[in-house]
Amino acid sequence: MFDVGFFELLLIAIVALLVIGPERMPAFARTAGKWVGRAKRAVNDVKTEISKEIKADELKEIIKKQAQVPNIEDIIEFDYIIKPQPKLDKTDEPDQPKQ
Repeated sequence: MFDVGFFELLLIAIVALLVIGPERMPAFARTAGKWVGRAKRAVNDVKTEISKEIKADELKEIIKKQAQVPNIEDIIEFDYIIKPQPKLDKTDEPDQPKQ
């Protein structure tokens, strides 16, 4: 985002000290810190919400894909109907018990 080094921060601090004055500088720094913290939390909250929405969309896509896949029972039944079953010859039949 911003490439601010040590010397830039030092320059900003010196200018702020000259403009604001030494007696109001601690209160100003405290207030500025609070605002920076609030801004960071707001950005973090937005990032978290975006991540949650992306994950929710991914889950919706997965559920949609799974809904399009037929059940395993349907596949097994379909294969059973399509594939011809071998016919047993009379010699292949098991012996029937005599009554």
